[in-house]
Amino acid sequence: QVQVVESGGGLVQPGGSLRLSCVAFGFQDFGFTFGGSTMNWYRRAPGKERELVGGISSDGGRTNYAASVKGRFTISRDNAKNTLYLQMNSLKPEDTAVYYCYVPAYDLWGQGTQVTVSS
Repeated sequence: QVQVVESGGGLVQPGGSLRLSCVAFGFQDFGFTFGGSTMNWYRRAPGKERELVGGISSDGGRTNYAASVKGRFTISRDNAKNTLYLQMNSLKPEDTAVYYCYVPAYDLWGQGTQVTVSS
């Protein structure tokens, strides 16, 4: 079974940092290649629509970010470990959301990990 699993969420104070991970399983069993896939991070805040946080090219050479997180969040990947990362710094209460990784080529979502920014 092909799946992606997020982890690393939690409760953090404003101004703090968290690093989320998204590990891909089973890609090779179905002829997929994690290293050949563009990856995205999304989030859904309470009462709001799902929002694209940013994305990264298959080789990690290109990234893009939503204006609301640019300069604070960094997306990276380790293709040897089939893992996508989201480093979040200078967190704000408005960053509180469930964060999801997404593989556009296969329309594949993870189950999400909760991030809560509160004092």
